Amino acid sequence: MAAVYEWVRRHPRLVDGVLAVVLMFSGLGTAFARGTLLDLPLVIGIAVPVVFRRQHPVGAFAASLMVGAIQVLVGFRPSAADLAVVVLLYTLAAYCPRRVSRNGLILCLLGGAAAIFRWHPAGISVSNWVMGATIGFAGPSLIAWAIGDSMRHRRAYYAALEDRAARLERERDAQAQIAAAAERARIARELHDVVAHNVSVMVVQADGASYALDRSPERARQALAAISSTGRQALDEMRHMLGVLRSADEPSGVDPIPGLGQLDELLDQTRASGLAVSFSVQGVPGPLPSGVALAAYRTVQEALTNVRKHGGPAARAEVVLRYCEDALVLKITDDGRGAAAVSDGAGHGLIGMRERVAVYGGTLEAGPRPGGGFQVTVRLPLALGPSPAPGPHRVDSAA
Repeated sequence: MAAVYEWVRRHPRLVDGVLAVVLMFSGLGTAFARGTLLDLPLVIGIAVPVVFRRQHPVGAFAASLMVGAIQVLVGFRPSAADLAVVVLLYTLAAYCPRRVSRNGLILCLLGGAAAIFRWHPAGISVSNWVMGATIGFAGPSLIAWAIGDSMRHRRAYYAALEDRAARLERERDAQAQIAAAAERARIARELHDVVAHNVSVMVVQADGASYALDRSPERARQALAAISSTGRQALDEMRHMLGVLRSADEPSGVDPIPGLGQLDELLDQTRASGLAVSFSVQGVPGPLPSGVALAAYRTVQEALTNVRKHGGPAARAEVVLRYCEDALVLKITDDGRGAAAVSDGAGHGLIGMRERVAVYGGTLEAGPRPGGGFQVTVRLPLALGPSPAPGPHRVDSAA
């Protein structure tokens, strides 16, 4: 049935043509029953406008109504083809403003009144004929107009819903872009802190080495001075380029860069907030690049924040940290409400985690678990390679 309805929607002109042919042959059948074909042009003229009713509702209705007026004036009796006027009145009410369709209804009612007195048969009381003819002429017109007007309101309502859905989708995309841009800015600031720390260490070591070397002290001193100068220059240039990412009123801050060493503190804070969290480490821990450690810390922090927000009051979380030969794998699972973790429609937390992990060439998979709850799995390579191009933000199936 749905396929038939879809086919009808794709071929409106063909459907209207079939309807016009049905009305035309019905009117011809009435003419043949009377034994005359004099009203054949009127039957054709009143039915043909139905073919164009959707594209030109006012013109089609006016043409059919004019043929109907000629039919009343010359005195031809009504036929089944006259139902075309009712069909066109419905179309007028469904596709045109109410002020236009209301005028069409009035014209139909006036035409029906004229037809009642024009076709009054002899031998029947005027009152009985008027009552019956009024029901026969005015009733279908009123019903057709009411149905068409209701369809127009429903169509406008659906159009408003579609427009609102499109606006909400655009707003959601804009919010996601803003959140991604803000997260990139935050990542850039933290990258600045990470690289600045390493460059500062390089500068200090170069300065110390210039005083420690005894062989060719002059040339070594010049080389180390060049290293020190280059490091300072690179540090200043990087600060200058990334300085635009800091707002004018944002404090510079000198807090140490968080890493996996601060995970215990983070988990204690999470437990103090009421969320039960278990933590385990697999493999042999080893030193990590500062950026990778920071990305791992922020991922766990954001994932636990999502569990607190969306997992429910009785949710429990588990954090597993696995050291592999070439990568660090994080798995954060919970037994809360699962897909509700991204039910706010924005998913900014997942966007931020994905952006942060992508900076270090890592991957993130997040989604509801088959047995309930939600799972986030992150893989961060220990040997940094080129960051993959950012793709569309989505929630993947749980690993």
